[in-house]
Amino acid sequence: MGRMDAKATTTYRAGSDSVMLRRAMGCYATGITVVTARAPDGEPVGLTANSFTSVSLEPPLLLVCPALSAATTQVLLEADHFAVNVLSDEQANLSRLFATKGTDRFAETQFETWHHDVPIIRDALANFECQRYSVADGGDHAILVGQVEHVRFAEKGDPLLYFRGEYRNLQSD
Repeated sequence: MGRMDAKATTTYRAGSDSVMLRRAMGCYATGITVVTARAPDGEPVGLTANSFTSVSLEPPLLLVCPALSAATTQVLLEADHFAVNVLSDEQANLSRLFATKGTDRFAETQFETWHHDVPIIRDALANFECQRYSVADGGDHAILVGQVEHVRFAEKGDPLLYFRGEYRNLQSD
């Protein structure tokens, strides 16, 4: 294990530049997901999110934290059902697409629907179809907790990772 050089560290204090906090948070590698649902008019919606984690096995709960500034967030928070699609290292293009405003995100996205007509992205590393369990305040994000109802996952494949502001994979230097 490598030793940290004390001279190479940066300190953040509450009220400091938020860019510094963002850089510090970027030291934690995360997976990338696309969260999907149906708008009241039936249109599929989705956004890229990397704030995702398992919460509980009994009952089976997960959470995702969409930004309140995203146009899709309100639809996700009000939908009875949504899906979390964990992207593989071959799906960086989907991550970028679902993070871009003003695009038809589903025009060229291969997806299917399961029990609750929620868009499920094909070839993702894992898909979780959830019923909304709770929503909580998370500052400039919402904390959306879902009760997992259906799951599909690949036995092989590597995740798409995000670290220090860049996409990475397990083979990255």
